[in-house]
Formats: sequence, C-alpha cells, structure tokens
Amino acid sequence: MICPLDFRYGRNVVKNIFTEEERYRKMAKVEEALAYAYFKINKIKEDDFKNIKDACLKLNINRVKEIEKETKHDVMAMVRAITELAGESGKYVHLGATSNDIVDTAVSLQLKDFYSILEEDITKLKIELKNLALKYKDTIMLGRTHGQHALPITFGLKMAVYLAEVNRHHERIKESRKRVLVGKMMGAVGTGAGFSGKALEIEKYTMEYLGLGIEEGPTQIIGRDRYIEYMSIISNLATTLEKIATEIRNLQRPEINEVSEYFDIEKQVGSSTMAHKMNPITSENICSLSRIIRSFIIPTYENNILWHERDLTNSAGERFTIPHASVLIDDIMNKMVWVLSTLKVNEKIMEKNLESVKYFIMDERIILKLVEKGLGRQEAHELVRKYAIKSQTEGLDFKNIFLSDEKINKLIDAKELDEIVDPKKYLGEYDKIIDRIIESSFKK
Repeated sequence: MICPLDFRYGRNVVKNIFTEEERYRKMAKVEEALAYAYFKINKIKEDDFKNIKDACLKLNINRVKEIEKETKHDVMAMVRAITELAGESGKYVHLGATSNDIVDTAVSLQLKDFYSILEEDITKLKIELKNLALKYKDTIMLGRTHGQHALPITFGLKMAVYLAEVNRHHERIKESRKRVLVGKMMGAVGTGAGFSGKALEIEKYTMEYLGLGIEEGPTQIIGRDRYIEYMSIISNLATTLEKIATEIRNLQRPEINEVSEYFDIEKQVGSSTMAHKMNPITSENICSLSRIIRSFIIPTYENNILWHERDLTNSAGERFTIPHASVLIDDIMNKMVWVLSTLKVNEKIMEKNLESVKYFIMDERIILKLVEKGLGRQEAHELVRKYAIKSQTEGLDFKNIFLSDEKINKLIDAKELDEIVDPKKYLGEYDKIIDRIIESSFKK
C-alpha cells in the first residue's frame, strides 16, 4: 500500500464509493439503464432488458480484468464481460454508446452517493456549531484582530459566525446538485448520431432510470466546468474547516488557554520526549488535509481545457482528484464534528484574560462617552490613544494616568470609568445576531 487513504485517512463508507469495484458496478448500472431506455422506446424486448440487467448485476470484475489485458481498454472489457453473460441479448449491450457515456455517467452516480453523505456530514457540523453557539451564547471573551486584543465578543457569537459560513456551504452543495449530478448518453462527439434518431428519448429514459440530470450540451464528455464547481465547493468548505481548526489551535496555546481539544489524560501521549505536551493534533490534521484538498483545484481547472470534442489529458488526473478530495473532505468534517463535540471551553480563563486588559479593549466605549460629554471625536480618540499607548509601553496603570489628565477628570470620574469598561455592557446585539444565524441555518 502506498496511498495513505488505504491505511490512515478516510471512512470506509466513503472510500467504498470510489473503489475500482464500485466504479465498475456503477458503469454496469449505466449499461443497464441504457438497455432500459431501448426497451422503453420499443427497440428491444423486455426479456432482452431483463437479461442485460441480470448480466450487469452478475458482472465479474476479475473477468473484466482478464479481458482488459487483451483489449487495453477498461470499458470495452466490461462491455464484453456483460455481453458474455447476457446470451443472445448481449448484442444490444452498449449499442450506440461511447465509453465516456458510461464513464462520466458512472462518476455522477458515485458523486450522487457521496452527496447524500456530504449533506449528512454538514448537517452534523451545523448542529455542533449551533450547540456551542447556544451553550456559550453569553460567555464573554476577548475579540482579536491582527492577533491583538480588540473588543469583547462572546464565544457563542464566534461559533455562530462559523455556523453562518458552514450554512452557506450547505446551500452551495444543495444548489450544485442539479449542475454536478448529470449524465450523458450522446455518443462519440455528443450528437447522438449512433442512436438512430432516438437519442433524446434514449438519454431521457436512461437518466430517469439512474436519477440523474442531463448534460444539455455534451461533447464526448460531460462538461468539466461541473467538476470545477464541485471541487470549488469542496475546497471552499475545506478552507472553512481549516479556519475553525486554526482558531482552536491558537486559542489552545498555553499563553491564551481559552479552549482545548479533548485529551485522554489516562492514556494519550502528546510527545515521545516532552511528556507534558497535550497537542491539538486533530485540529492540526484537519489543517494539513485541507491543504491537500485545495491542491486538487488546479488540476481540476486544467482538466477543462481539452482539444476539440475531447482528449485524454483529463482522465488520469480525475482518477485522483475526485475520489481523494471526496474521501478527505468527509474525513475532516467528521473530525471537526468530534473536535467541537468534545471541546473544552475554559470560561474562567476567558474571563481572566478579558479582565486583565479591559481598560484597553473598552477604549472605543470610553471615546464615545467622552464625545457624549462634549469632546470632539478626534480629540477624544487622541487622548485615549495617548494614555493607552503610554500605559502599555511604560507598564503604567491606565486608569491612574488617564484620570490624572485634568480635561478628562472633569468629564469622567473613577466610578464612571469602571462602569464604562464593563464588557457586559458593550456586546452590541450579539444575542440577536446569534438567533438570526441559527434561525437562518435551520429553516425548513
């Protein structure tokens, strides 16, 4: 085994969709659907359709491989293997079709199976984010911009913002179904010439049988802009997962220590030499695999640039990109669900970190209060800026040096300043924003 998907990453429920065996089963299913279409337009008898269907179900992959050694063509090998099993009805197998009618439509069947799992995954992820948003709706913490202390937010709001982003991905996935999950049955250059004037009917019945949409503008293949859309959605989703994982990793740093991944203190080992380590390894793994997923977007774009009605430069690449990206996005989504469902939120540390810098992070509210008292906005900003910088760079107490300014002392006293810098009183409409996101994300 060489590929890490074989022994380290991915769930079997997804990997099984993209195995070689399942690929052949899906291709045989397309041949079965084509026979059904011929039966529906009265070109073959019902018994012929049933014989071909039975042959497709009994397809022996080992026999296909035997034939492929001679033909050097996987689809033709499969067609011959089905024909052998179908008896006299075998003469109708693959009639009028080209290889990529079968291959591309089979890929769409694989993606159709995966889309159902993908939507289950993203729903589970949304539920975990909603649970955290509600549980920690009022848990105040430091907001940070540029890696520096900003204004107070709540941990629930942070999770709700992620929920809103994940919900947009969910909408993209649902909306893309009609463009991604399509099949093709129009022959060698997309004209349907091999179907004796019945191509549109045959295509219609074939895709209805398979539960797929129709490629309305085919060449020899389905338009690869569809795969680009799919891979773009997957890559976008992977980016969000990495963003969440990166935030967890940052907040778990000992000098912040506001959240942490679950760590089995009885058994788990953080380092082979530094025995004290409790590392956010799953979040790191999510980040690492997200980058692999996004790396597939470039070859996916390149695969849409083909000569004339089609060449083979896309084929090998797609055998890597679609299965690997699909397996890995499912893998990291389920890992993220686990991270969030077992996440340790250190509310006391959040409160402690907030308390230590409350005079600085509440400077916007101090400015607004000075403006209320009659100072101009720019003058108020400069006064607060001057004493905040002086306090930080010289290690002085902000409250003392700020109130020692005669102009300020005439407007604000110590008691009022303490009221102004209460973070609980400067959270805006965080609760309504959280409620709005949750309602939007779970509307029927």
